[in-house]
Amino acid sequence: MSAQPRLVVSAPASGHGKTAVAVGLLAACVARGISTAGFKVGPDHTDAAYLGLAAGRPGRNLDPRLVGAQRIAPLFGHGAAGAQLSVIEGAMGLFDSLTGQPEIDGTAAVAAALRAPVVLVVDVAAMGHSLAALVHGFRMFDEMVHLGGVILNRVASPRHEQMLRTALDDIGMPVLGALRRGDLPNVLPARAHGPVPVAHRTVEASRAVRRLGEAVTGGLDLERLMALANAAPALPGPIWTPGDAVGGEVFEQRPIVALAGGPGAPYTYVETAELLTAAGADVVVVDPLRDEALPAGTRALVVGGGLPEGYAEELSANRRLCNAVAKFAHDGWPVVAEGVALPWLGRDFDGRPMCAVLDVSAVTGEQTVAGYREATAPTTSLLAPAGARITGYKQHRALVTPRAGSVPAWTWSGGNPEGFVWRQVHASQLGLHWAAAPEIAKRVVTAAIAGPASRPGQSQHPQSQHPQHTQPIPLPQHPPQVSHAHALPAAASPAMSHDQQAYDQQAYDQQSYDQQAYDQQAYDQQSYDQQSYDQQQSYEPQAYDQQQYSQPASPGVTDDQHFAQAASPAMAHGRQPSPYPPGPHSHPRPPASGPRPASGPAPTGGPGGGPAAGHPGGPAGPAPASGVASVPDLSDTADITVS
Repeated sequence: MSAQPRLVVSAPASGHGKTAVAVGLLAACVARGISTAGFKVGPDHTDAAYLGLAAGRPGRNLDPRLVGAQRIAPLFGHGAAGAQLSVIEGAMGLFDSLTGQPEIDGTAAVAAALRAPVVLVVDVAAMGHSLAALVHGFRMFDEMVHLGGVILNRVASPRHEQMLRTALDDIGMPVLGALRRGDLPNVLPARAHGPVPVAHRTVEASRAVRRLGEAVTGGLDLERLMALANAAPALPGPIWTPGDAVGGEVFEQRPIVALAGGPGAPYTYVETAELLTAAGADVVVVDPLRDEALPAGTRALVVGGGLPEGYAEELSANRRLCNAVAKFAHDGWPVVAEGVALPWLGRDFDGRPMCAVLDVSAVTGEQTVAGYREATAPTTSLLAPAGARITGYKQHRALVTPRAGSVPAWTWSGGNPEGFVWRQVHASQLGLHWAAAPEIAKRVVTAAIAGPASRPGQSQHPQSQHPQHTQPIPLPQHPPQVSHAHALPAAASPAMSHDQQAYDQQAYDQQSYDQQAYDQQAYDQQSYDQQSYDQQQSYEPQAYDQQQYSQPASPGVTDDQHFAQAASPAMAHGRQPSPYPPGPHSHPRPPASGPRPASGPAPTGGPGGGPAAGHPGGPAGPAPASGVASVPDLSDTADITVS
């Protein structure tokens, strides 16, 4: 049992200001000397990064799709250790879910699993006494969710505020703060920049967090919010630790694993660095946007899915690092690439030269593809044994040609294979949360220690260049225990045949890429048909070497006006008695009309395409990754396109 003060900040829908309130609340508490921790429901790297910046420790994601419902509370306990207040920002509305099953994958499910009180942020700019009906409905909808209070956002005047307070007082609902129109400035950098401003510790990001903290300090009752957080009951069960997750013996050698990121945050989930460290690696940051070489002694490279595609120009311009990565991969050292890292390893992206490790070309499409996949490894690779299953998340506009190599990285039912496995390179647009399968970290570290497969003329030593900005990743926990795993044979499959001298900067001929060869009209859209994915395919979890690669079947949780996703099963929270007393009214819970189907049609409209609260359209920068969501029938698709 662990007592950890906590709150879930949610809203009736996207756009009510919950991101700005959550970030501001953390910043306001830190300014008062209160230690805090920030969490985001779902796979969103961006909001998690700003929550971490405000809290002063890495922001973390709580996604039952990616890690399994059984790990939500243990992972929270790990991330919240030592904090006097933990703030969990929800996704979409409190009871929203594209699957039609909010008790499985909505913010309410996570709140119930954590037994955390919920604070509802409501945009009341155009509301009067109807607010009471809205709030009362949210309170009575699910007895497993404790609605502890309301924050009024965009109040018009003192008279308006008094009217709203009177209406909520009539139903016995506390008002924990009121913010006038303009109190929450749209100061967070544009979402198109993703977590990069936090990773680079930009002045803009720090100033935005400070201003939101000042706004929350002036409008919210921090003492009552802290009292509500302290009233949360103790969480039963063990706390997740990376050392226990990877297990095993200590290696005598600690290989250097380069992890893409910046001094402020990695471009992946925080647990990735912790698991690699626990598995026996020394993790060092390398920034693909700034550093011109890999860290000295690097024996493996991991690039997560948090780096936005809008930075393709910067990735291409860093020719020295591109050439270093190309040589590193062709020498046979382990490389894990997710998201935009797949096009980065290709020949070119929108006509810009990239690393040329893989014989692929990428162009930016007009729509964003986003959703969960339950993927199967078709062959033994750096990440997984053949037949292993794991749920991942993808969000991209890049269309890669070809979509997969002769040995693909992943397959899934009803869809075309995706990604590339060549030697010790594993590249795919699918992003994974390694806490779901800690065995991945052990395999990467084992491969790094074993080194590349021998071949004539091949270097047996990793890169020796020193980057300009690399530095060790700061880990918030005590050094985890290290582990042992068996050596991983290098994957054998054909790829581009390149003379090593082809990567000499002076010999690189950019003109050799004829733009006409990548004419969009020649692009074969049918080969990338995401709509053929069959969501209704069922899976049975399987285990590999006592490690849980399998996760509940996939698609969906959408996130604040930024992306729409597909749907999937699994966080049952109605099996435990509620730790909270019933509300002051005796209205019965509306009877269920029957068991909810495992899948089915979703609402015909997704969240709006405008910037979420606290995220303005922003100045000119990388192309935004989303807009107005077009949500098809989820019973027959897993790709939700956002134009």
